[in-house]
Formats: sequence, structure tokens, C-alpha cells
Amino acid sequence: MEGEIVSLIKVWLPVFVCLSYCYAISKIVSRGLTRLLCVLPVVFIFLFLPLNLNSVHLRGTTAFFIAWLGNFKLLLFAFGKGPLCSDSSISLRRFVAVACTPIKISTRLEETLCAVSRKPIQDEAPYGQNKENPLEKPNSFHRSPPISHLNGKNKENPAPKKSKERQLLFPLKHAVIGVLLAILIRVYDYSEDIHPKIILLLYCFHIYFLLEIILAMVATLARALLGVELEPQFNEPYLTTSLQDFWGRRWNLMVTSILRPTVYNPTRHAATRFIGRKWASIAAILATFVVSGFMHELMFYYLGCMKPTWEVTWFFLLQGLCLAGEIVLKKAVFAAGRWRLPRLISGPLTLGFVMVTCFWLFFPQFLRCKVDERAFEEYAALGKFVKNVTRTLTYQFSTFFGIIAL
Repeated sequence: MEGEIVSLIKVWLPVFVCLSYCYAISKIVSRGLTRLLCVLPVVFIFLFLPLNLNSVHLRGTTAFFIAWLGNFKLLLFAFGKGPLCSDSSISLRRFVAVACTPIKISTRLEETLCAVSRKPIQDEAPYGQNKENPLEKPNSFHRSPPISHLNGKNKENPAPKKSKERQLLFPLKHAVIGVLLAILIRVYDYSEDIHPKIILLLYCFHIYFLLEIILAMVATLARALLGVELEPQFNEPYLTTSLQDFWGRRWNLMVTSILRPTVYNPTRHAATRFIGRKWASIAAILATFVVSGFMHELMFYYLGCMKPTWEVTWFFLLQGLCLAGEIVLKKAVFAAGRWRLPRLISGPLTLGFVMVTCFWLFFPQFLRCKVDERAFEEYAALGKFVKNVTRTLTYQFSTFFGIIAL
């Protein structure tokens, strides 16, 4: 465990150096091809750095942070787009934090900063396109409440109240999730007596709980160091009503917000010239899910260093095809007001479809890479490490107070 911590430091120190270099070139190199050529070496370094770690948790998390999100943000940065270019006066500390962690500063805070600097943070999205979630288009069923142009607050749901409620619920929610994760880990001790399909179902909850805890820890650390309000990474995915709602509004919103400007928008713009605006969004959705599948294959390679079977890519392609079909069906039937599936039916159907396809194509890759076995070994090693540290600290304190008593 101690050796892995040292390796983690050796990996993240170059990350800080590389991002400091990118921050410096932003001041002297204009956006475009020249900046892209300057950034590409960092992109390749970020692809290789996670391989220096052995822990499945540390390697997987680091790969997700820098090899996927970090590289996509840097590619946007090369052309003057994305979160790293939303504020021209961004500090080095905030630049590094935003570049290498899955955090997104609250939109309202960005608007405030831009109002101070009198510079817009982003171009206005094309008509009919949801800026926050490219896979979810606004319609008559999802419409934002009006916003006052005088004070910048939502009339029906004021931002300060919503933010305060979120801050109050944040520790309670993640404390409950932490307890559930601990219980789930203990349940695995009896895995020999549990049906394999039930184990796969538990993996669904395990992944969700683990991602929530990891991203919450990163968000808390960023909030403490940067003093900013961050947007949540998950939006209660268990309350989803459709595939469009699940992938565009509720699940891993950081990935959605990165894939939108890097894949969805360019593909939609290019496809409009050939197949028209009506079908361009469908092509963009399929391209987005294919890229997401490739990146997940890369994440699994980091976890197991095994040749990909492309089942994960097929999983995301299947999700994209079904999502595209759902959008076409909504336009043809639901938008006309002729019929609408009740939420009590559409929600379980959506979750059931996602889980069944996960059992079929996604989770077998975890078993193939033996991620579950290695994760349990790491939990045991972490418990032993914490126990040894606690015993050492207790001995040191007792010795110290014993000397004082003498």
C-alpha cells in the first residue's frame, strides 16, 4: 500500500507539471493548430501515466481523470473552447483542478464571473439544443422556469435556496451511500452462496455507489481549495423516465458535458450539410455513443491490460441506437400529444433495459479483467493499512502522554 501511494505521487506530479505548461502556453500561443501541436505531447503523456499504477481503483480513477476527461478538455482548450477557456482570467490553481478532475463549476458562478469580466463564457447554443446535455433536447415536457433578467435568479426556484438545500443534503446523502457501499462489500463475503445474476445486479449498485463517493470526495476537495460551487455529477439516475433522460440528464453528467462539444456538436454540424438538420442530431448521437464506447474500452484496457473484445463498444452502440429510436418515436407520437407512456412504466422499463444490457455486454468485461477480485484484495489491504496506522498512532500518543505524566 505504501509503495502504491508513492507511485500515485510520482504519477500526479508530472500531471501538475504538464498542466502548468499548458497554462503557460495559453498566455503566449494563440488557439488553433499551433496550440494543438503544443498540447499533443501532453495528451500522449496522459495516456501512458496511468499504466504506472497497479491498484485497480487508483489506476482506473487516474485514467478516467486524465486519459479521458483531461485529454478531451485539453483538445478543446487547444481551439479556445471548453471549461479551460471559459474564463480568460482563470488562475493556475483553478486551471489545474478543472483540467484533471471531473468537476464543473456551477453555471451561475461562471455567468457571474463573465459578467464581471464582460466576456461571454460560451457561444449561444443552436435553437432547440440543450447546452447542458446534448442528448436531451428541450420540448414541451421539459421546460425551464423563467429567469429574471434583473437579478439573474430563477423566479420559481431561487438559486440560493436550491444551493443551500443541496449543501445540507450533500453530506447526508453520501453518508448513506457510504454505509450502503460498506454493507455491499460485506455481502460479497457470501458470494459463493449467492446466484451469479444477483452478484451482477449488486455490481450495478456497486459502480453507482463507488462513482458517487469518488466524485463527491473530489467535489468536496475542490470546493474547499477553490471556494466555488460545483454542479452535481449524478442527478438521481434511479428516477429516470427514458433513455434520453438517463444518458442526457442523470448519469455521469461530466462525461455528457465533455462529449457534447468534442463529438456531438461537430458531428451534428457536419451531418447537417449531408442529411439535413432533422436527422443530423441522430447521427451525432450515434457518433457520441461510439466514441464513448471506444473510451470505455480504453478504460477497461487500463484495468486489465487485455486485448479488447469490443463488447463494451457494442453496449454503447446499442444504447445509442435505442436512444435514437426513442427520439424518433417521441417526435412521431408523443410530441403530437396522441399518447404518452406513464412515468411509472417508462422508468422501470428504462432501468431494466440498461441493467439487462449491462449484464449482457458490460459487466462480463469486469469479470474478464478480474476487477472484482482485485478490488476485494485492495479493500482488505486498505483495511490492514488503516489498522496498522491506527495502532501506530495510538502507541505514539500513549507513549507521548506517558512521558508527560512522568
